[in-house]
Order: sequence, then structure tokens, then C-alpha cells
Amino acid sequence: MRGEAVSAARPEIWIGRRDPDAISADLAAAQGPLAGLLLAVKNNVDVDGFVTTAACPSFADKPAAEDAPAVARLRAAGATVVGVTNLDQFATGLVGQRSPHGGVRDARRPDYISGGSSSGSAVAVALGLADIAIGTDTAGSGRIPASLQGIVGIKPTLGVVSTEGVVPACRSWDAVTILARDLDTASLAMSFMAGGPGTRPWPVDAPLAAPVAAHIAVPAFLPGLSESWAAAFGDAVERLRADGCTVEEIDFDTFLDAAKLLYNGALVAERHAAVGDFIDAHLDDPAVDPTVGAIIARAGTLTASAMVRDQARLEELRQTSLALLDGFDALLVPTAPGHPSIAEVAADPVGVNSWMGTYTNFCNLFDLCGVAVPSGTADDAQFGVTVLARPFHDALALDLARRVQLLPPSVAVDGAAPARTSPGPWPVGAGLATERLLVVGAHLKGQPLSGELERIGARWAGPMATAPAYHLTALDTVPPKPGLERVGPDGSTIAGEIWEVSVGALGKFLAALPAPMNLGRVELSDGTWVVGFGCAVEAARSGQDITAYGGWRNWLDR
Repeated sequence: MRGEAVSAARPEIWIGRRDPDAISADLAAAQGPLAGLLLAVKNNVDVDGFVTTAACPSFADKPAAEDAPAVARLRAAGATVVGVTNLDQFATGLVGQRSPHGGVRDARRPDYISGGSSSGSAVAVALGLADIAIGTDTAGSGRIPASLQGIVGIKPTLGVVSTEGVVPACRSWDAVTILARDLDTASLAMSFMAGGPGTRPWPVDAPLAAPVAAHIAVPAFLPGLSESWAAAFGDAVERLRADGCTVEEIDFDTFLDAAKLLYNGALVAERHAAVGDFIDAHLDDPAVDPTVGAIIARAGTLTASAMVRDQARLEELRQTSLALLDGFDALLVPTAPGHPSIAEVAADPVGVNSWMGTYTNFCNLFDLCGVAVPSGTADDAQFGVTVLARPFHDALALDLARRVQLLPPSVAVDGAAPARTSPGPWPVGAGLATERLLVVGAHLKGQPLSGELERIGARWAGPMATAPAYHLTALDTVPPKPGLERVGPDGSTIAGEIWEVSVGALGKFLAALPAPMNLGRVELSDGTWVVGFGCAVEAARSGQDITAYGGWRNWLDR
């Protein structure tokens, strides 16, 4: 079985592993898009046959009777569970060191932390012991370890992945995340893990891509970063500018103020609501991590009035912060402010942990989605950035993350599964309704009106041609446009392109479409039918027939 020697040398990664023969049998029998991929699961998420302890051995003693929906959906798509992973106890921490099973060490530099709380999941992926892993994220628990381990972490919009069967940390802000070595594999896995009964429905007009000339916000100052880490972030910003994006600084104070509320204010009372009864009864239990126990026990002393005040303050900070993002497509931040050693965390466990959440704690409080990707190195450590976007703009964040990432050399063991090709952004597989739109003229990529499609979040999907049943006419419009008309056997094949667009955005686009243009069904060269541009018959009859050129670009280049 892959990675047996590595797992033996790194026992702190796992809380439980399946028998290698059982894994091999499941791999051989697996079917579906994720067949052949090994899945590791953070041990605060139910896996059939494993005790869900959340890294506290005395918390539970009976194996889960069934998989959590997030696990079940990945298994149904063909993934093979290999085991359950270590974590900061009760998902309370960003360092990966708060566990009676031992602190999880960095995949490359064993004197340094893994990041947490999804520590074992991240290191299992980084070392090639798993191809994908489930983590959870409340304050950065999926994004921080992804960054420090040089892998990808997708933190979706709250509620689009079921949290049933997950031991809560802060129920209002918990999210189930995916970790993988590359964006395509992570996106493919998310497309199956997200959605299903009880999950938050997608708005019909959610975007599928970012504009080519995206407008991106960055913090006006970078607290907590060393000079080299700030330089690495500057390099990421320059890559986006070189790719055609506009990057602009914004004030970041309200984001930082909200981040502090999660642990330093009364919002932490949610942690006591989740597991406080157990903690209060087991404070002297050696299985309870002392730092975690102290945090959760203190949360139980907070008053309801303090919670209400801090919730009101949070809403004020959220509205102010999101107003600062008006006109921007996304916010780019460093994922972590640095990579501390295990010794540094031991010397100041609370202070270092708080510092690690500088750029992550506010995200779920504001209901933002995020994609954390590798972005080079700094001070011999892996450096990463996170693209944050509004709720349900997950595909847009994914698109921008692909444009800013800088993948590190792989440290995966031999036999790790290769990257999987994702057919499109994961929200489509997770339930976002879309249509394919054929364009043949001014909305072709790079043509004058392609920006109209980009602004509604349409995703360019490549070239396509019509069935041999159409005429193309140059219309008398500004800017110049062609008209497509179906004429049957006397027609020709016309070159065009496909854009994918959410159904709600397509409806808005149609409502604003000027005469003489219209949308209808168009037959493609492969025999399928899609939505496409047409025009009024009288306009087509009065224009110049340019069918012989085979397409609008050929006519323009005549």
C-alpha cells in the first residue's frame, strides 16, 4: 500500500488507518470520477467504523454507524477512504500541535508546525499518503495548513457542503473543506462533496468565472509579516497585474477588528455551546489538551448580553468591510503571516496561534468563500495566498486562484495519483444551474462585447461550430454584429464559441439584449442544441450575406 513506510515514520498524522488489504480491495473495485483517489478524513467528521473523537480519546467510544454526508458523497463518486487524521483538539487551533496524539510536523521541515486544525489531513496530502482530504474550517483551519504545506485548500461558501456528522466548533461559521495537491483535483472533489439534502441552495445568477481584467483588493498594510513574506505577497500581486488584473489597496482595519472578535470576544461562546458540557466535566482528564480545555471552559463564562453585543458589533464590521469591497471582484490576502517552529508555539501557544489567524479569522464571520493556493516560498517556508470572494462567488475565486498560484516542487511519494481534470468550476457539479451559450460575433472572446458576458460571470468554454444549416449576415449596427439565421439544407457551418453561464445571469442578459438581436436554440455541429444568438428576419434580409467566410472573425480579417 502506498506510503506505508512514510506513515510508519509519521504516526502523528493518523488517529486511525484502515487495513491495507481492505484499501487495496476498495481501490480495485472503485468506480466513478474519483476512482483511484485515496481520501483522508479529519477525525471530527464521521467515517463509518471509526470513532469520531475530534482528537480527544475520551470524547466518544463507539464507532460511527455511517459516513457523514461529505464523506459519503466522495465515496459514492469513487474515492477510497484510507484513514482518519489528527487535528488540533475539537478543531480549536491553527497550529496543529494541540493533540494528545502528538503535534503534527511540517511535511518538509519537521522542526516546524504543520498548521491546523486540519493538520493530519494537510500533511497526508503533502506527503502523498492521500490524494484528497477532508478538513474543516472555522477560523482558517483548512486554509492555514494548506498554505504551510504547499497544497490547495478550498473553503466554500458556508452551508453548501453539509456539516451533518461533523463535531461542531462554532456551528454558525463551520465549513467542510477539501485539500489536494492541485486545483483541478480539489475542484473535481468539491463538485461531488458539495450539494445534497439540507445544503444551502445556489442563487440562479452566481458567477462561473472572473473577468479577464478583474478588479482585486489587497490590504493597504500587512501586519505581522516579515519583510520576505511581504515581498512574496508583492510577487503574487504582480503576477495578477501581469495577467491583466487591476489591483488596488483598501483599508483593512475593520477586517482585523472582526478577526479579533472570534477568540477575544464573546463569539467564542459558540465553542462552549458545541462541546462545553464535556469539557466542563473533564477538565482534569489527561486526554483534554490544556490549552483547548482552558479556551472552551472560559467561553462558558461569557454572558448572553456580551454575545448579543458582539454579534451586533460583528454585523457593523461586516457591513463596513463589505462596503470597502464594492466594485471589487475579490480580496487577495496572505494565507498565513509566517511559519513558526514547534518550539516557538510551545513557548507561546496562545499568542502564536492568534497571530496565525490574522488573515483568516474574519472570513467565515463575513460569509466569504476562499481558495488557498501555493504562491512560492519565503524564508525557506512554503508561502501561500488566499483569494476571498462574496458568498456563492466560489467559481470566481477558483478562477482567480488559478491565475495567481505558483505551484511548488512536489514532495509526493511514488505512486501518488496524478491530477484529475475538472470539467469546469465545482459549483456546477454541486447544483448551480447553467446554460451553454453559442456566440458568433461581437461577443466572441476578445471582441468588443465579450466584456458583457464577463460581467455576468460567464465562463469561456472554447470554440464550437454550428450544424451546416445556417446563414451569417453582417448587420448595420454599432458596434458591428452578425446575425445568425437557420435556413436548413441550403445553409453552412458557422464558427463560434461557447460560453457557460448561470441561468439567472442569462435571463438578465436576455432582458437587456437590444434589437434586432434575440436568443433562441441553435444546433451545433455535434448534433446538440444550445442557446444562441439570432436576429429578426427583416434585419437578416437587409444585411450583407457573409456565410461564405465561415465565421465572423474570417469576415473581419477579409
